[in-house]
Amino acid sequence: MVAILDHMTALADPTRCRILLLLEKHELTVSELCGSLQLPQSSVSRHLKTLADDDWVTSRRDGTSRFYSMPLNDLDSGASRLWPLIREQVATTATAGQDEQRLAAVLARRRATSKEFFASAAASWDRLRGDLFGDQFHLWAMLGLIDSSLTVGDLGCGTGQLTATVAPHVHRVIAVDASPDMLAAARTRLADLANVEVRAGELEALPIQPGELDAAMLSLVLHYSPEPARALAEVARVLQPGGRLLVVDMLPHEHEEYQQQMGHVWLGFSDSQITRFLTGAGFGNVRIRPVPADPDATGPALFAAVATRRP
Repeated sequence: MVAILDHMTALADPTRCRILLLLEKHELTVSELCGSLQLPQSSVSRHLKTLADDDWVTSRRDGTSRFYSMPLNDLDSGASRLWPLIREQVATTATAGQDEQRLAAVLARRRATSKEFFASAAASWDRLRGDLFGDQFHLWAMLGLIDSSLTVGDLGCGTGQLTATVAPHVHRVIAVDASPDMLAAARTRLADLANVEVRAGELEALPIQPGELDAAMLSLVLHYSPEPARALAEVARVLQPGGRLLVVDMLPHEHEEYQQQMGHVWLGFSDSQITRFLTGAGFGNVRIRPVPADPDATGPALFAAVATRRP
């Protein structure tokens, strides 16, 4: 009872109770409260200070605005018992009903302001958002959709860039490469990631147990394999039935110099070629999509193929 009495002074004024009725459901600025209650700013601010001093309201700053709300889940035991009694009495009054109607109009104006902005910005929205946040933030955010229980293989991991991207979002990553220099660079890059194992091995003879992986990635590596069909069959061996494979590689191109300069064996793969290799290796549900081209890139166009290991 003493805890309840401590809070009764703050709620002795009906206006403060009206304010709490609004802030119980909505986060509002002082000006929005003024419009809903039909009160001057000085009065609303004075009542908010009294309520804040007794922990009935909290506030946060957003740019030049300050938003107020009622922290229902953080009220102490006395306030938590007192408020339902007060709400029951105040919420049924005609004044409270009119406050709600005016609040609806206030919130409608807030939404209208947002709609006006989007109507004027629609034509340049992608550029505006890119200027503010960059043009790849959504790709990083979408990594959060990956199943966090997965064991993933980064096969032909190179210096470990893809492993470093995926590792924070999954249970475990096994990164494999045949080049000692690439493995050294990968181990340096991945040293702080406790859920990553870096292993030496060929794509056609992976140092991974049968069914050890839930998912596998081959990013710009298949064109180095003299036997893609054999390599993909080996990937199928280390995947669980139903496990998924992502292959990112080049579409057919005429850069024959890549064979001498970088040791490429294949000058890209057509949709029909990669589909034939995948289905022959035991994969189904093959889906192939072109990767959007980077305007600053100088290499061939890329594709992304996704397939599921058949039981």
